[in-house]
Amino acid sequence: MTGVVPSRHHDIAEDLRRQITTGRIQPGERLPSEAVLADRYKVSTVTLRNALAVLQGEGIVEKIHGKGNFVRRPVRKIMYVGGWGTLDPWTAAAAPLRVTIRSATVRAHGHLTTLLKVPTGSPLAEFTCVSLEGDAPHGLARIYIPRDLVPAGVLDDESTCRETVTRFAVLGPSPAAVRETVCARQPTPDEASALRIGSAPPVLAITRVATDPTGRVVEAALLAFPGDRVDAVFTTHHMTDERQTQG
Repeated sequence: MTGVVPSRHHDIAEDLRRQITTGRIQPGERLPSEAVLADRYKVSTVTLRNALAVLQGEGIVEKIHGKGNFVRRPVRKIMYVGGWGTLDPWTAAAAPLRVTIRSATVRAHGHLTTLLKVPTGSPLAEFTCVSLEGDAPHGLARIYIPRDLVPAGVLDDESTCRETVTRFAVLGPSPAAVRETVCARQPTPDEASALRIGSAPPVLAITRVATDPTGRVVEAALLAFPGDRVDAVFTTHHMTDERQTQG
């Protein structure tokens, strides 16, 4: 650490940023405690926290509850492939992502009744999935399926459906249509907590609705990815008008 004594929080942020970008403080390294840094820069802990908040908002520093502030490691991007909905496992040559899965039965309410076109109170299976590289989250998926349509043995260790869940893919039988709505927005408090990001960095949010040939919604998924950690790819197949080809 240098002996510079900035007078304002953005000066402190600039000094720490310089040390990080020049390699004086290494990726993954834990910063000294807030009290130690505040004493070193001769400022209050409030000013020091404001400086750290600047770096956290830029994605340079990550605050892990109960452990402290750490320099973020270089970001590894993943790829979300639209249409079928899946995380591309070949995006990087590094170790594959690990996905945690939590399941529960919930009752449809609010926007879920609209997305799945079911009455309020209808039973739904909810799958909450978080993709991680080491301890760093890369994506969050909440997948909802009408309870009577949940594939058998979906969470069995040997189930092929479990592999599908870990890739954030459409879980049930191949749907007749998949509609995806994509936007960039600020994360909700739950998303910011699960993805361990602040409220400033935007997320890429995808709402995916799959329907069967009768038009029944068989699955709705709410996906959120930190904006700097994902590329989304959508491929459109243009249909040729047979009347033109036969003319």
